[in-house]
Amino acid sequence: MDALPLVWLVAGSAAVAGIARRTPVPAPLLLVVVGLAVSYLPGVPSYGLDPHIVLPLLLPPLLYTAAVDSSYLDLRANARPVAMLSIGYVLFATLVVGWVAYLLVAGLPLSAALVLGAVVAPPDAVAATAIARRLRLPGRITTILQGESLVNDATAITAYKVALAAVVGESAGWAGGIAEFLLASVGGVGVGLLLMVPLHWLRTHLRSALLQNTLSLLIPFVAYAAAERVHASGVLAVVVVALYLGHRNWQVDFATRLQEEAVWKMVAFVLESVVFALIGLQLPVVLDGLGTYQGADAAWYALAVFLVVVAARFVWVLPAAFVPRLLSRRSRTRAPAPDDLSGKSAVVVGWAGMRGVVSLAVAFSIPLALEGGEPFPARNLILFLTFTTVIGTLAVQGLTLPLLIRVLRLPPPDAQQQTLMEAQAQNTASLAAESRLDELLEEPRNALPKPLADRLRTVLERRRNAVWERLGAVNAETGESADDTYRRLSREMIEAEREVFVDLRDKRRIDDEMLRTLLRRLDLEEAAAYRESAD
Repeated sequence: MDALPLVWLVAGSAAVAGIARRTPVPAPLLLVVVGLAVSYLPGVPSYGLDPHIVLPLLLPPLLYTAAVDSSYLDLRANARPVAMLSIGYVLFATLVVGWVAYLLVAGLPLSAALVLGAVVAPPDAVAATAIARRLRLPGRITTILQGESLVNDATAITAYKVALAAVVGESAGWAGGIAEFLLASVGGVGVGLLLMVPLHWLRTHLRSALLQNTLSLLIPFVAYAAAERVHASGVLAVVVVALYLGHRNWQVDFATRLQEEAVWKMVAFVLESVVFALIGLQLPVVLDGLGTYQGADAAWYALAVFLVVVAARFVWVLPAAFVPRLLSRRSRTRAPAPDDLSGKSAVVVGWAGMRGVVSLAVAFSIPLALEGGEPFPARNLILFLTFTTVIGTLAVQGLTLPLLIRVLRLPPPDAQQQTLMEAQAQNTASLAAESRLDELLEEPRNALPKPLADRLRTVLERRRNAVWERLGAVNAETGESADDTYRRLSREMIEAEREVFVDLRDKRRIDDEMLRTLLRRLDLEEAAAYRESAD
């Protein structure tokens, strides 16, 4: 097996994603565009999208890292809008797109049209997370988009399986479809609930950070495979486990958290980059198999499906933002959140419906032939329409979403308010820590020389004052707060120490093993200062 194409794919994707960080263009869009351009360069191999790789190997870690970084409490508080989008909207889009495709394409069976509807129904988890992170959307909008993207794949994949069974003649009717949907959803949640507690127990009882992080990398694959083994939703199993572990991540030791954050950031960056590059690289594969659907007809079908996908989301989202308040007295009397899903927020949620690699992977998993040997009806057209819908939503919606947010003047998260909340929380925690320190120092076994005890108090006081100083005056010459200057000088001092250690190693006064030990101490101190300033 030639590994060079894979190396080029990963390296090229990472390079383009790195360049995107220096431009106003969102990384997903730039990666897709570059993938489209590169796909026709001479000598570029064919990167066919294998659903047996994407679904079980790429989807679980991407879902896991998105779910771990989500807030269980925020998702629970927004359960209604998340459910209406991740379940209600996906099923609505499946039916609407399927019905329009059935009316539009001559000779296309309704069941095959519903397969297309299910394939293009779910907005992409990776795109939603990447766009929301880049644009700094208001908190509730970000929570709703992320929550929707975590669950909607399970809804769409189940709807796809039901529609596919109808095409191949294995359907047991509406009752069978509903039963399969319930089995997948309830079973996926059940598998996640069964796994989350023992996996968390194992994480907290492993004494090696290396082993804990190895387990962390395996968890999404274990949850996905276990659920799929019993014909349940692997997507929901991964999400349930990840939400539970993320909510209780504070119970894991600090070394594991530091390593885990670095490892998963790298994994997410590489996988997200590769996934969007693969989308663009599918163009030759899709066009080569288009067959009898060519020219103006294919273009018209693509435009029509794209417009229906976009319109169906608004048709669902806008009423969903207001109807519950009209029908429910409790919803009417409840005080709305500062960024409640209404008006401008609903427009943004409606426009933020980018499709992604899951839709393409599911489309490529459509069988070539039915049980009787007949070709799957319009399979090539379904692939083409899925591809154009994914590209269209990423390009049109992904590129114009920042402009829409500026036009609507949606306020970003209030940085001053967030800093104030952080300062108040830090002050409360510091007072508790100071009280605990006084209790400990009263015990004879904890006796410390006064300079060391004062040092503990000084560190605690600096941590308490650091956040407050970010709210205060800044240096007129540098624009820094006192704490910013403190951290900058601290890093300069650390760099001076680091240069001395390296010089001592070069002069053979210490060996490399001791150098690594000394540098690690400095690295941890610098990392703490950098995290405070970066966050």
